[in-house]
Amino acid sequence: MSTGCKIGALKQNIASVYMGNLDAIDRLVICLLARGHVLIEDVPGVGKTVLAQSLARSVHCSFGRIQCTPDLLPSDITGVGMFDRETGHVIFRRGPVFASIVLADEINRATPRTQSALLEAMAEGTVSAEGEVHILPNPFMVIATQNPNEFEGTYLLPENQLDRFLMRIGLGYPAAADESRIIHQQPARTALAALQPVMDGDDVAALQREVDAVRIDQTLVDYIIAIAHATRRHPQLQLGVSPRGALAVAQTARATARCAERDFVLPEDILENIIAVCAHRVVPKSTGARDGSPGAVSILTELLGRVPSPV
Repeated sequence: MSTGCKIGALKQNIASVYMGNLDAIDRLVICLLARGHVLIEDVPGVGKTVLAQSLARSVHCSFGRIQCTPDLLPSDITGVGMFDRETGHVIFRRGPVFASIVLADEINRATPRTQSALLEAMAEGTVSAEGEVHILPNPFMVIATQNPNEFEGTYLLPENQLDRFLMRIGLGYPAAADESRIIHQQPARTALAALQPVMDGDDVAALQREVDAVRIDQTLVDYIIAIAHATRRHPQLQLGVSPRGALAVAQTARATARCAERDFVLPEDILENIIAVCAHRVVPKSTGARDGSPGAVSILTELLGRVPSPV
């Protein structure tokens, strides 16, 4: 099966269960191919968990779920050392983060201390515990969901935690036709339970290597750098796009090109991902919509109109 067929089959499999924004499926698959993690932010009940679970069930690999609550401890995520009476040694019992696809549901309900337990795993693909460094599976992807921060019982994710997510996406409410299908199909949850994988971990790893081989011209690299530098100089931003953010833009552009069955990047591959990749990495000097001043999305949109794109 060709690369395009494999990616198409994966998207179609997810869409058979998640009946909502198809752009969200595209971005989720791009993050998987780009070796990135994704943060899905929206109000309760619009399918965040269903979308994440449908991807996990579509890939035949290990899956771990973390239901984040205020009393969740870091060791509940990474694992804990337990004394074995028979051997007289401490044995490390691995937590749910030791899986290829990890769902951290309602991540901003966990305390900042617990949220930080995912930092090393997301950045390095390792977990340090009991004096040892434990290697996480390959591929490894964290899909986190969160409710808007204005909701009760939520904790803000700090900038360094947000920066570990390749993309932050929203779902929105489904169209009327999709909502009708949800009402008819979802009560028994049979569709999700019956979902069969269409690829395995080796297939994902092979697709990721193909993404790495996609060519990006130096003019496009310069374009990404110009956008990043423009955010750092913008008078309404106190924090611009970091070098890690610029790298994320390039990698998502490569993955977008691969999904389109191209081995080279076009300017539109960059432009269509900028908001999802960069909006959560920049910090406006004001609070945004609350006081009438532009938020991160508005500032980035305005900025893209001023930075010349390569022909």
